[in-house]
Amino acid sequence: MTQNVNTRSRGGTAFKLCLAAVLVGLVVIPLVNMFASLTAGDFEDVLTSSRFLPALGNTVVLSAVATVIVIVLSYGLAWATERVDIRLKAVFSVILVLPMLIPSISHGMGLIILFGNNGLLTRLLGLDISIYGPLGIVIGSVMYAFPPAYIMLADALRYEDRSAYQAADILGIGRLRRFAKITLPYLRRPLIAAAFSTFALITTDYGVPLMIGGTTKTVARLMYDEVIGQLKFGRGCVYGLILLIPAVIAFVTDVLNKDKGNTGFVKNTKKAEGSADPILKRIAAYTLCAAVSVAALLPIAAFIMLAFAENYPMDMTFTLDNIVKTMGARGGAGFLVNSLVIAASTAVLGSALGFITAYFTARMRSRLSGVLHLLALSFMAIPGIVLGLSYVVTFSGSFLDGTVVILIMVNMSHFISSPYLMMYNSFCKMNENLEAVGATLGISRPRMVKDVFLPTCLPTVAEMFSYLFVNCMMTISAVSFLATLSTRPISLMINQFETQMQYESAAVVSLVILLVNVILKALIGIFKKRCAKV
Repeated sequence: MTQNVNTRSRGGTAFKLCLAAVLVGLVVIPLVNMFASLTAGDFEDVLTSSRFLPALGNTVVLSAVATVIVIVLSYGLAWATERVDIRLKAVFSVILVLPMLIPSISHGMGLIILFGNNGLLTRLLGLDISIYGPLGIVIGSVMYAFPPAYIMLADALRYEDRSAYQAADILGIGRLRRFAKITLPYLRRPLIAAAFSTFALITTDYGVPLMIGGTTKTVARLMYDEVIGQLKFGRGCVYGLILLIPAVIAFVTDVLNKDKGNTGFVKNTKKAEGSADPILKRIAAYTLCAAVSVAALLPIAAFIMLAFAENYPMDMTFTLDNIVKTMGARGGAGFLVNSLVIAASTAVLGSALGFITAYFTARMRSRLSGVLHLLALSFMAIPGIVLGLSYVVTFSGSFLDGTVVILIMVNMSHFISSPYLMMYNSFCKMNENLEAVGATLGISRPRMVKDVFLPTCLPTVAEMFSYLFVNCMMTISAVSFLATLSTRPISLMINQFETQMQYESAAVVSLVILLVNVILKALIGIFKKRCAKV
């Protein structure tokens, strides 16, 4: 018996070492190679450039402004959908996350269609404003970044203990004092996590600044321009190092920031019976949800109008020619196939890797498990644009260069952390004695995984697949440096079509990505419901 246990322990250690080697090979080695290629001349070129300091200032200021707006807006929406008795909550919740299903560059293009010099609303309302520059970057960044923050805060409010609020009502404590003494301490960790992750997400995005920034440069935009346009990889590595800083700070803050709020209460997430929200409170919640929902739907409505317009902005007659041209003569169908292959392959392989890694870290704990867990989580601290450049430096000229395989690898590295964490949390919630019971009955670990853990965690596996697939369909960051004409995903065509003034085709591409992601989300939802009935 002791020999069997020792054999299993050695086997588990060997498997963990193999997993660690895979993770190190996917991310750590490319990053080390990228930073090892830096020279003093590269730093001097960047730091003495006349464009760097203005771009750095723009990045910090605009990202900070957009982050504040996102956090305030996200908290208001979370409060409205989770704390106020309003109807259509499910509808609002779906609409509010739709912006997550299209690339950031599409949000910038949507603003151009609506508020550009020949924008639909600009001409309709006779507006005399310029959406290009700082204003457009802030608005586009808010549209792109608020759904993840909203999900984080809504989830926190959904499971907050209501007993403290009921006691405060009995004691006659005012609303402002309740907010300061109960709500804010409880939301401290979610708010900090949402703020840092939002700031990191905005600073590392080049899609919105590229599309609508005009002459206003950000560090991510400079990195894209100099690597893609001028092939200055040394400068790109310096920009990558700079963009890595806020992402690493966000990751470290999230890891170190332990939640101590409301841990002493018995959980009661329901409102007290007989309590009804005041009419003004409900009106405010409806107004906020409706206003943001309209703002979220406007770009999608603009894409639809533009995709079926004969000649924007002169002739808005309905036509299907744009779809035929985009998907046919302009190669959209082939690029869509590339995206589907990349997304499906990444989702399958990433889900498998996340599942296996989470099992070994959550169900076979050891010091090595802790190292593996931290390594898997650290991937979320690497911005996609930095990861993509590190892959260029590492794999340029190799047999992987210019293949679909390298795009799958970089996407899996970019997005694996969140699915891994989903599965890790699911495994941690399961009875810790299951393996011991199985061993007593003579059931091996592989069979326990196949017959017990996998069937129980199927909804989580489906969510992992969905997360990886959707993000691969809409990403433009890591893949932009690695894709060739034959392997290019369809999301990268948006900027190309916009540059060529083919706005109708860019709108078609955005709608295609949205449609594919919505269909996938619907299928995953149906699958999860069937799993719940079994």
